[in-house]
Amino acid sequence: MAAPAKSANSATVNHPEAPTVPSSAQNLTIGKALNLGLRKAMEDDDKVLILGEDVGKLGGVFRITDGLQKDFGEDRVLDTPLAESGIVGTAVGLAVRGFRPVCEIQFEGFIFPGFDQINSQLAKLHYRTQGEVKVPVVIRVPYGGGIGAVEHHSESPESLFAHLPGLKVVSCANPVDAYWMIQQAITSDDPILFFEPKRLYHSGALKAPVDTAATPERLHASRVVRQGTAATLVCYGPTVQVCLDAATAAANEGMELEVIDLRSMSPLDLAPVFDSVRRTGRLIAVSEAPSESSITSEIVARVQQDCFYSLEAPVLRVTGFDTPYPPAKLEEHYLPDLDRVLHAVDRAMDW
Repeated sequence: MAAPAKSANSATVNHPEAPTVPSSAQNLTIGKALNLGLRKAMEDDDKVLILGEDVGKLGGVFRITDGLQKDFGEDRVLDTPLAESGIVGTAVGLAVRGFRPVCEIQFEGFIFPGFDQINSQLAKLHYRTQGEVKVPVVIRVPYGGGIGAVEHHSESPESLFAHLPGLKVVSCANPVDAYWMIQQAITSDDPILFFEPKRLYHSGALKAPVDTAATPERLHASRVVRQGTAATLVCYGPTVQVCLDAATAAANEGMELEVIDLRSMSPLDLAPVFDSVRRTGRLIAVSEAPSESSITSEIVARVQQDCFYSLEAPVLRVTGFDTPYPPAKLEEHYLPDLDRVLHAVDRAMDW
């Protein structure tokens, strides 16, 4: 299937009829929506704190916390040393004492000095105390490639954390979800890793009206973002837009693809995926993470278990490769793109 030039308006393909924009809506990027979501959470609850490297005066390396220290003070927006183990360990202590800390890890590759605290304490304290202790910590993790950076700055380690019992893992893919999901994560009593697709933070093409007076969807619910009948694409985070672009290209050739945004990687809400596969008979799972022992692996296993007799072709995957993230000049060959997704669709249709 030939891939046409990408459309600047492809982000809106899931809205064939433009809805009336409420008066309470603002046209936001993902980065600005996260900033406003954090601000609203801090306004609503004075126990919400933000801590991390350069989150205060600088406003974070991606400016997601811009202006928050100025407005809420240094006691609630804390610049920390370059020590992720200290950031997470401090957050665990604050949570036990009744606060709701929000940690920022500058880049996903920097999270591993704090892995011991995440795995040994954050994920287990609630269970270890038979539910007596709650640990409402949110760890914000900018992740994914596409920014021309070196290793430790472009990786997708979400499968590792989704594998840890006691943690919940989510990822936003548009401004509406960014605004609401960060607030829902903060108000949750569960420890949550909140993965943010960094290359989409300030994308003007993804700007969308965010109704700050709306009722949000459940945090851990997947969503059909484009309906179709030929095959199902399941994705999350940065690959949602890739799949929407692929669906637009396929539609130009008369093939309607259904696109499902998982939104939550742990727990997985696969009921909409099962329903879709029972109708389309074909599934392609898309992720920037390596394929081995990954979230896409779990999707494949669960779909063949629950939808075996509905499948018209093997479940296929389009992912990053099972190698360390490459130098920036090679990342376009590493990352799933429109052409690789369409090639997988062709393989599924030709089976």
